[in-house]
Amino acid sequence: MMKYYLLVLSFVFCILCSSCSEKKRETNLVNKSPNIVLIVVDDLGFADMSHTGLATDVKTPNIDELAKNGVYFNNAYATSSICSPSRGGLITGSYQHRWGTFWYGGKGIHNNNYKTIPELLKQKNYTTGYVGKVHYGSNDYQTDNRSFPLNHGFDYYFGNTSARKHYLNHTDSIETAFQKVKEEHHKKGQSLRQQAFWKNKSKFDTIGFSTEIFGTKARNFIHKNKNNPFFLQVSFNAVHNFTHQLPKEYLEKKGLKGLEDWDPAKEEYYDWYQKARYPNNPEGRALYLGQLDYLDTEIGKITSYLKEEHLLKNTILIFISDNGGSTPIYANNAPFKGSKYTLYEGGIRVPLIITYPQNFQKGKTLNNVVSAMDILPTICAATGIDIPSNIDGINMYDVLNGTNNKLQHEFLVWDNNAQTAVRKGSWKLRTASDKAKSNSEYEMVEMEYGTYLYNLENDPGETTNLAKQYPKIMNELKNIHQAWRTEINETNQ
Repeated sequence: MMKYYLLVLSFVFCILCSSCSEKKRETNLVNKSPNIVLIVVDDLGFADMSHTGLATDVKTPNIDELAKNGVYFNNAYATSSICSPSRGGLITGSYQHRWGTFWYGGKGIHNNNYKTIPELLKQKNYTTGYVGKVHYGSNDYQTDNRSFPLNHGFDYYFGNTSARKHYLNHTDSIETAFQKVKEEHHKKGQSLRQQAFWKNKSKFDTIGFSTEIFGTKARNFIHKNKNNPFFLQVSFNAVHNFTHQLPKEYLEKKGLKGLEDWDPAKEEYYDWYQKARYPNNPEGRALYLGQLDYLDTEIGKITSYLKEEHLLKNTILIFISDNGGSTPIYANNAPFKGSKYTLYEGGIRVPLIITYPQNFQKGKTLNNVVSAMDILPTICAATGIDIPSNIDGINMYDVLNGTNNKLQHEFLVWDNNAQTAVRKGSWKLRTASDKAKSNSEYEMVEMEYGTYLYNLENDPGETTNLAKQYPKIMNELKNIHQAWRTEINETNQ
């Protein structure tokens, strides 16, 4: 009997010790500097999260859980309606125009005067990692190319350095063979980007679904660095073109025919390109939702792993899209007009969710006008780092914790040399010249040319031009743009 009691007491003692150890570990983790996970998704439609109730065919339980446990900004903006400029603005907290990037073809984040989030976090000895798509301009590894992640503050990198990436193929041999077929048939057109990933400074060949690969690499980074403060940026290529590149088992399960990749031996690139775009693809929305389903699942796995490792309480988790949804690939930007590539609200207003269980509000939807540029100064405030004086973003920490619910941008400006926009309060000025015509026609997006003034509070869909009724307001917004552009031009000199 005595042996039996001793065994029971030993078992109870072990449980108590284990429990105390877990509580001590959790307390220690909570007391250290917050971990930061920045999730950037590609071309997500504003309505394409089920917690908003804006689209009835969407189910995103894991993204919804982030909104439930954090703050969702209903008036958040990217600095551009396309990816490479907007990502430069996000990582530096500044208008990317300050180093000459207005549209595709920019030099990247080459200006050392604008520090990146990971560079600033090095002041607090953060371990930093980047998984997924990098696209600031010219991004491949060279020792003097600051746009490559290892050259602007990241300790680890796994991903692709291109505007798009094939979702399933990731070997240089496949890409080389594809380019050979193009040359043999004298075909011009964009690459399907089937080449190998970068793993730090080396190439990494593999086959697999990129969304799942990026999710796995993200969790591996967290596992390796869970005992010290870390910053992880996960930039999924979902839900970017080409959404038909889904795992075969998913297509079969959903009864989808899918779409074959471009074959230069059979047709011209643009003939193929148009087939997948609205309104030509009867499966377009279903394929887009398939990519979104995989994306949501991987986000859920990341948050679940943080919870399992008792890291979630002390982790700032940020979720944002790089620009508005691409309606040609069947994204839904309701209630807004427009698409990626345009400066309608549908092209620049983006989903933004920020959670930090220890310090920020939960389940809040806020209407403050904020920008992707605000992420950098807010991270600085959360980690005790001095905010750079030369940036355009503003510190939203007090908005997030509920002590200042009025803080927002007085105005925001967009300019890609063919389109401009200014938002101040509920008023928005939008202009589009004929310079934008070739891109809008090629990408198959709607575009009205001229000068337009909207009241977004009364007309979020930008249906009524009020320029003639309110010339004073229109001129005020024009002057804001002109003064901003003058200052930008002086910065670039």
